Amino acid sequence: MTPMTPMTPRQRSRPDRTGPTAAAADELHSGLSNVLFDVWLVSRAATALIDEAIHESGLDADEFAIYSILASTRGMTPSELARWMAAPPTTVSSYIKRFERRGHVRKAAHPEDRRSYHVLLTADGEAAHLAAGARFLPLLGDVESRLGRVGADTHRRLRSLHECLATLEGERHQGR
Repeated sequence: MTPMTPMTPRQRSRPDRTGPTAAAADELHSGLSNVLFDVWLVSRAATALIDEAIHESGLDADEFAIYSILASTRGMTPSELARWMAAPPTTVSSYIKRFERRGHVRKAAHPEDRRSYHVLLTADGEAAHLAAGARFLPLLGDVESRLGRVGADTHRRLRSLHECLATLEGERHQGR
């Protein structure tokens, strides 16, 4: 291509590739339409919408999800939270410390394991969760309304995909 030849948008978005990784890069670029990339895109879009909807509650989308799981259980250990979140223990620990500083969670002794504890929402944590939930529910209603009849099937398929990914993750960790 000469300096005067106009480039297409696709050419402008792709750097000139040479060398042994060029084929792999081209394969990756052409393969962006796949289930894992689509899930990533959906996740980013959903997180952005939830963040915007619940912003005034003081929680973000990730925090709201964690508060939701804590609100639906009698507490979880940090290890259980890490598995549920598919996150490293250090990330979970960081969240717990942040929530404790807010006064939104407390630690309760584990009834069977003295080395561990359960993380429980406090009354203030429950109030924060309810405030975020009140802002979240209209967004959820809008999404479900727009999905219409395919909503239930979409939910079922996403749950199936989550199970598949969790199984793969478990197998990868066992192989280490």
